[in-house]
Parts: sequence; C-alpha cells; structure tokens
Amino acid sequence: MKIKESNLKELTDEFTFRRAKQCYNDGFVEDLKISELEDEIQGNPVGILIKASVISSNGFNSYNVNIEWNYSLKQIRGQCGCPYCHEDYSREVPCKHIIAVLIKYIEEYQDKMDLISGGFELDELIESFEKYGGFDEEFKRELNVDIKFFQKTYYENAYVELKVGLEKAYVVKNMRTFLKVLIRNESLEFGKNFTYDPSIHKFNDIDDRIMDMFLEIVEGEEQRLNSMDYHGYYNSYGGTFFSGKKIYLTDRMAYRFFKIAKQRNIDIVVDGKEHNGVSIREEKMPLDFKLEMDKKNIKVKQLSEMPIALDDYNKIFYYNGKVFLPPEEQIRMYMPVYNMISKRENKNVLFNSDQARKVAQYLIPALKKMSENIVLDENIREQFIEEPLTIKIYLDKEEDNIIASVKYCYGANEINAFAKESDNDSKSILIRDTSKEKKCETVFKGFGFNRSKDILAMKKEKDILSFVTDGVQKLQQLGEVYYSDAFKNIRIYNKPSIRTGLRLNDQNLLEFSFNIDGVEKDELSNMFNALREKKKYFRLRKGGFISLEGKQMKNLSEVVDYLDIDNDVSNEKIILSRFNALYLDEKLKEVVGDELDRNLNFIKLVDNIKNVRLTKLPIPKHLENTMRNYQKIGYKWFKTLAEYGFGGILADEMGLGKTLETIAFLSSEKGNGPSVVVAPTSLIYNWKDEIEKFSPELRTEVITGPKAKRNEIIEAVNNYDVVITSYPLIRRDIDQYIEKTFNYCILDEAQQIKNPASLNATTVKQIKANGCFALTGTPMENSLTELWSIFDFVMPGYLLSNNKFSQLYETPIVKEQKKEVLTELNKRIKPFILRRLKKDVMKELPPKIEHKLVVEMTDKQKKLYISYLESARNEISEEISANGFNKSKIKIIALLTRLRQICCDPTVFVENFSGESGKMLALDDLMEDMVDNGHKVLLFSQFTTVLKNIGKRFIKNGIDYMYLDGTTKSEDRMSMVKQFNEGDKSVFLISLKAGGTGLNLTGADVVIHFDPWWNPAVEDQATDRAHRIGQHKTVEVIKLLAKGTIEEKIFNLQNKKKEIIDNVINENMNADNILSKMTEEDLQQLFA
Repeated sequence: MKIKESNLKELTDEFTFRRAKQCYNDGFVEDLKISELEDEIQGNPVGILIKASVISSNGFNSYNVNIEWNYSLKQIRGQCGCPYCHEDYSREVPCKHIIAVLIKYIEEYQDKMDLISGGFELDELIESFEKYGGFDEEFKRELNVDIKFFQKTYYENAYVELKVGLEKAYVVKNMRTFLKVLIRNESLEFGKNFTYDPSIHKFNDIDDRIMDMFLEIVEGEEQRLNSMDYHGYYNSYGGTFFSGKKIYLTDRMAYRFFKIAKQRNIDIVVDGKEHNGVSIREEKMPLDFKLEMDKKNIKVKQLSEMPIALDDYNKIFYYNGKVFLPPEEQIRMYMPVYNMISKRENKNVLFNSDQARKVAQYLIPALKKMSENIVLDENIREQFIEEPLTIKIYLDKEEDNIIASVKYCYGANEINAFAKESDNDSKSILIRDTSKEKKCETVFKGFGFNRSKDILAMKKEKDILSFVTDGVQKLQQLGEVYYSDAFKNIRIYNKPSIRTGLRLNDQNLLEFSFNIDGVEKDELSNMFNALREKKKYFRLRKGGFISLEGKQMKNLSEVVDYLDIDNDVSNEKIILSRFNALYLDEKLKEVVGDELDRNLNFIKLVDNIKNVRLTKLPIPKHLENTMRNYQKIGYKWFKTLAEYGFGGILADEMGLGKTLETIAFLSSEKGNGPSVVVAPTSLIYNWKDEIEKFSPELRTEVITGPKAKRNEIIEAVNNYDVVITSYPLIRRDIDQYIEKTFNYCILDEAQQIKNPASLNATTVKQIKANGCFALTGTPMENSLTELWSIFDFVMPGYLLSNNKFSQLYETPIVKEQKKEVLTELNKRIKPFILRRLKKDVMKELPPKIEHKLVVEMTDKQKKLYISYLESARNEISEEISANGFNKSKIKIIALLTRLRQICCDPTVFVENFSGESGKMLALDDLMEDMVDNGHKVLLFSQFTTVLKNIGKRFIKNGIDYMYLDGTTKSEDRMSMVKQFNEGDKSVFLISLKAGGTGLNLTGADVVIHFDPWWNPAVEDQATDRAHRIGQHKTVEVIKLLAKGTIEEKIFNLQNKKKEIIDNVINENMNADNILSKMTEEDLQQLFA
C-alpha cells in the first residue's frame, strides 16, 4: 500500500506541510526505523510501525515520533513528543514533525518496502521453522482437560472453568489470557512442573472443538470492543464474557457447548451440588408415568425424579445423573405436564372421572409421545379401549367441488372425523392416536379443504389440481383411500400427447391439423387463452386438468398466435398459405419432434427449398458456360421458389451478377407469359442491354417515352417476354398495369420500396403476377420495417401485418435486444433470402484495399469552419428552445450539410471565398500520382457543385474526365460506361446518389469518396461499381476526410452502422437507424 504527498496535504494545513517539507530538506529527520505492526488479538501483520527522531528548529531539542500505519483499517496514527502535541491533545491536525517523518518515508523508504517486508517475512519463517519445524502433530502429547460446568443462577450466568495438564491438571486462572495464548500459538507457564507449549502439546478432537468455540467468544468480544459504536457488550449481570477463570455462556452458547461435549464426560454443578463424570445424551429423557383410576378420580404421577432445566429455553436438562438435550417434540409435549406436576407437592395430578374420555383422547396419547414408559393400572385397562387406528378416506366429486369424508376406526369403533363430538355415538372410552389423526387433518387443511357440516369440500381449481397431483398420494400414506367414479374422471395430463399433421394438397394449399390428448376440439380456443394468460393448467369440461407448463404446449401456442388461427383451431383441418410450409416444418418439430406427420408433397417441397444446390434443374444451354457455379445456384433458387409459388429476395453483394441470374430465370420462363422488371431510371437501358447480350431470344421492350407510347406498349405486353420500366413511370402508369397479370414481377434495387408508405411501395404492390422477386444488395439499410416492406411485396402476409411484425419482431429485437427473437426471425426469412458475399464465392476476385486520408484544412478554411460551427451551435440552441428537438431535426441536418460543404470546398456556398480547400489541394496531388501511374479513377461526391468545381480544376491541370449526375439521361449512361471502360479518360466524376448503383465500371481500379455519407452501405454500393465481376486489378478505395471536423464524426458513425445491412440475415444485433434514432445529445455531439 502506498501513500503520496497529496495524501499528506489532506492530513494537515498548507502552512504545516511547508514547514514539514523544510524540516525534511534540512535533514532534521534521523534514525528512521520500520517494523511490522501486529494485530493485538492474533498477532497477524496489519501494517507498519515507523519510529524516528526529529531535531527541533533551534537545533537544541530532539523529539521522538511514533507512527502506526494500519493497512487493513486504512488509518494512520501518529505521536510526537513536541510541545505542540503535548499542549493540545484534542488537535486532529498532525504536527510538522510527524509529517516530516512521513515525507522521509515516502522519499527514501516506500519504494523499498517490498524488500523490507521480505526481510520481515524471512525472519518470521526462520523463527517459525526453529520453533515448530521439528514437531509433528502425531508425536505431540495429548493434554488432559477437566471441564466443570456451573448451572445458571438468579445472580449469575452459566459458566465454565478449566483445568489443563498432563499427569496433573492445573487450574486455568485467567481464561481470557489462556485463550489469547491459544490464538497466538504461544506458550503459557502454569507452574514449575507444567508449561503449555503448542509445539509439543495438543488437545484431543472434542476438546479442540470446545476450545475453538471459546476462541470464537473471545474474538467476538474483542471485535465488539474495537468497534467505534461499542458501548459495552455485557452479560446480564454486568460483566463481560470473562471473569478470572470463568468463561460465561449464554443459553445458546451453553446448548452448543453440550452438543460439542456430548462424546465426553464433564463435571457439573447443579443447585449447588457438584456431580462428577456426567455424561451428555442427545436423546429423549426416559420419563416414567403411571395412571391410576378409582370411582372418583384419575391420578397421573411421574415415577422418576423431576428433570432440572439448565437454561431458560428448556432445551438442556439434568436428569437421572445425566445431561439431556431432548428432541424438540418431547420438550414441546412435556413442558405443560412438567409445569403442572411441579406445582404439586406430591407430584400427583388428579382428574375427575367424568373427564375420562378427554384423558383417553388427549392426555394418554400425549404421554405416549413423550415417553415409552407409561403404566396403566387395571381399572384403566378394563374401561379404556386401546386399538390401532385405521383411517378410511372417501373422495367424491359433486359439480365443480371435491368432497371428502373421513372415518377414524379403532377396532370396531368408528368416528366421523369432522362431525361434532356429540354426533359420534360411541360409548366406549378410546385411547386415540391423536398424532396420526392430526396428520390427516393437516393434509386436508394444507390443500385447501374447508369444513362443511360433517364433511370437507374444496372448489378452487388450483387447489383441486394440487390435491389430485400430490394430496391423494399423501393421504394414501396415512390410510385407505376410496374414490367415486366421478372423482376417477379427474385426470391430470402433465405431459399431454400432441399429434400434428401437415399436408400439401392438390390445390397447393397447406393443411394443418393437430390433436391434444384429453382436449375436445371446442375447448382448444379457451385452452390457448389460458396459455396467453400464463396459467399453469387448464380445467377440462370432464373435470380433468391439462398442464400448460410444458415446452410443447408453449411452442404450439406460439404457432397458433403467430398464424392468427385461434378462431380456426376447432376445425379438423386448418387451411393456410403454402408460404408457411418451412416455418411450420421447423416449428412443429419443436413440438412433436420426428413424430410430425407429413405427406410426400410437403416433404418434397421442404427438401427442395432447403437443398437448392442439390436440385437437378437444367441451366439454359446458351448460359451454361457463361454462369459461374454460385450463379447457377442462384438460378436454381429462383426456379425452386417459383415452382411452389414462393417469392424471394436475391440479396447478393453488389457486383456478383444478380442481373445475370435473373435473366437466366426469365429465359427459362420464355413462353409462359410476359414478366415485368421495375428498375431505377438510370438502369432500365442497362437491363435491356444485358438481356440482349445474354438472352437475345427474349422479346424485350423498355416502357418509356410519351404517355401514349407507354400505354401502347402496355396494351401489347403479351407480345413480349420481358418489359422494363422505371419506378417513376410505373407510378404514373399503374392504372394500366393493374388490368394485366404478369408471369413474374422483378424489382431491381428493391430498397426503393423500403418505406412501406411510399408511392413506390404502394404502387408496385398493386401489380398482379404469378410470382414476385426483389433484387437488392442492401435489403435493409436502417430498420427492420424496410425488410418487412420488401417481403410484403414478394410474399404478402408472410411476415404478418406491419403492426404485428413490429410488435413481435422489431420492438423486441431493436429496443429490447432479444437475441432469441432475432434468431426466430432469421429462421423465418432465411429460405427466402439468398445472400452471398464476394469473399465467400469469388475467390478469384482481386482484393479491395480501403483506407482513409485525413487532410488538414487550410488556415482560411479552418477559420471559416470554426466560425460557422459556433454560429450553428447557437442556431441549434435557439431552434430547440423555440420548437423542441424533434421539430428541429430538419434545421439541424441543414446546418450539418453546410459544415460538410465547408470541409469539401467553401466556395460552393460562400461567395468571394478567396482561400483554398485542403481536400482540393490533396486531391491535386493524388490525381497527379494516379494519372502518372496509369490508374483509372471513379470519384464520388454527394455534392454536384463540388464535382463541377473538381472538373474545372481537372481541366486546368490537363486531366481528361467524364461526368455523370442526376441530369444524365438514362439512355446515355450505358454508352458513357462503355466509353470509360474502353477509352482513355482517366477519371469519372459521379454523383453518389445518381451513379452509386447499377453501373459496371470495372475499367477503374481506384475509387475516391471525396466526402463521407451517413450510410456506409451507399458508399459500398458505389465502390462496387469497380469491385465486381470482370475486375482483374486490385481496387484501392480512398476516403478523404477533413481533420477535426464533422467528417471524422460521420466516419465514426459509419463504423457503428457498418453491420446494419446484414443485421438480420447474419443474426448480428444492431438494427437501429443512426440518424432517425439520434438523441439530442448525440446530434449536439456532432457540433462539439
């Protein structure tokens, strides 16, 4: 444990500390010595003792300083011989001499304490080895210990005295001193002829345990004495636990003492008389009673002497020359008799002969329980009947009640257990077995029976269930139990048998059926309600009970709740959408295991979907050599789901060829009617080109142009195999589409419908098709609702309604972080989402090297940023004060955008800004190197104004480039892509939102993100324009960030959000929308 000078400053005032420091610096602290501080009781080291001499300021005097530093108490106490300390004992502030000694200790000794402590420990070890090392417990001499116990009196508590020795025992004159010697393992001289030495003497096992008990008493007293709030823990007569040779014992201590000492004899003083060699018995006292009867009286007397209680709790007795620790039951039964008999001088108790029946019923059975030595005279034996008890119990059911009647049978005499005494007409005087009768009554009472005239009844369901389950068995242990037929019908189904079946019928609909042993069909709905109310059982109409606590029942209830079929459970068959096939197959196996009954059609459906890669489906011949293996699996996935009328989400990472897999599927469907592809405007001609490239046999048309032309194509849609349109156009033309039925509807970049309330989502969900598929590299960007919205297109209703989905999945996963719910959702969607990553399937794809380049802003740019940041903080504060946080978010985002623009190029919104941009200067250097080394670069920015300014710099620097933003016509994009990939232009400047998806720009090997965007998935999509199939070079990705700005904070947020896209698919727990879920503190932190 170490102390610092700062700690010393807390002990004293500043003036005293300065003088103490000067005292040390002047060399006035001399002869400093350190030793161990020991615990007063056990002698264990608890700290250090520092002694030193300190010369006075005048140099003529010297003061002795003693300091005790107790580690365990975290306490430092000091004493000094200076006048300052002697004149005012009450002062709490240490003098300068004590502080000076502590300073010397800190400066010169503290770091060496490990070595010093080691020295202490070695000395102790050597001393211990020398003292005890040559002796073994086996060869020590066993001590003789004489113990004398003194009975508690009115004036003094019970106490014990000891004698210890070998051939002769010596009186322990001071008990506390003797026990402390034992604690410290020290020696103690008893006389010239005997010295106790722990190295050669030992106690036997029993005496050792007794000494341990006494040691606990002395240690406990010491602890209480040392306690700050201790005001004296005394026995009831004013002393502590020790007085000379006595150790006082409370009643509890005395009982423990006798329990330990029961295997040896002791001396005992009772009522002033000493008894030697008394044994201790932990058993019943062998009491003797005699009952005599004449015409008038029944006499009860105790034959043996009366026991003497040695404690106030009547747990210890001296009786017949022995100490007894009787069982609790004997004490409880005997003490009333003891008190009654002890009040009479002749020790006899008389009862009137009219009370004979009560004596037989209550007193004699009680005496028999406390003693086995009961003598009954001849008159009593003649008039009293003593027969063994047989209990007969009759159980019946009346309506919802359980009825019980009980007979106590003593030979031929029967007693109605719950009738009034006057109603039992037996004229015999019976010696009753009240103990057994009481046990029977206790069972009934414990299980909730109430007395009703001469019978017992119960009505509560929980009591009936508990009684039938456990109570009947307990009654069977006490007597003969008889049941009515009605009672026998009360069956308990603790593990009910559940049978379930699944069939795929000829109409491709799912038939679900189940039966539960003992439960009628029309009772099922009420039973599931009981489960929802978390009841432990359900009472059946026939009177039985079914347990609801088993895992099987809970799993089945979850299925019923999830499918919302509570109103259908009474049907023999429940008709469901085949969408639920895999969910039910998985879930019902949790209910019945391998006993799930499935027909062949159902088994085939499940096996085909679960084992897509093993499915034998021919690949279109013209694509057999074009498609990669993983793309062929994707094609089989399409075909398998389509065969059973399912939809799905193809969520392969960008650049893996989702378009080719889809074209292969559409090619296989040629002749089955037209299919429609809906894509972003920028990609519709890319789709046309790709189809013409890979499957020219498909009659394909892009629905574009004026309204009249579009209507004409839609009307003639049956003339085509594939028609292609954009999201904006289908919103305008939906009235024409809803009159048509397509073979398949394909959504490209399906994240366009992630908002279920958006026009895009509500529009495409009106299209009629035999099947629907969605293509997206980011099935989720921010929230689980986005995933639900896409599923609501491909398989409507499969993930329930939006509200129920939020209740069952989104809230538990996002807000409550329930992993088991996430796992459940993952199982639910897994068969219908196909997602592969490049690193897993494209081993030959070259690596992607990503790094950030942090750039210092120029001085003018930095001043502008700081000024605007301060202004933005004030605006935010005023805005939130005026309108509240939630209504201020648009304003906050606008201010954040301005800060980001300053980081990129202040000239985009600050007129007449004459300074340079640090990122622009860094880009000049980067591009010079890129162009010189023959690299081709894609440069993305969110700001088109920034891109145009970059273009101007490129022209000035002689760099030839291409440019694409939201104004670029979709029909021009493909020619620009071809020109860049095959031409000589070094750079393609692209707006992040306009060109981040759908373009194949594998001619580039460098991607520069000039400014960071909130969602990393958007940046990844843009990067994958270059890092995709067809790329043969390593792709370098550079993210430019302005140092110490909002851009670095956005980058950190990106890292937090990086796993959102694959959150549900890969079961990673983080599905929160960073921007929309930000708190006021989070957003304000961005402006810090």
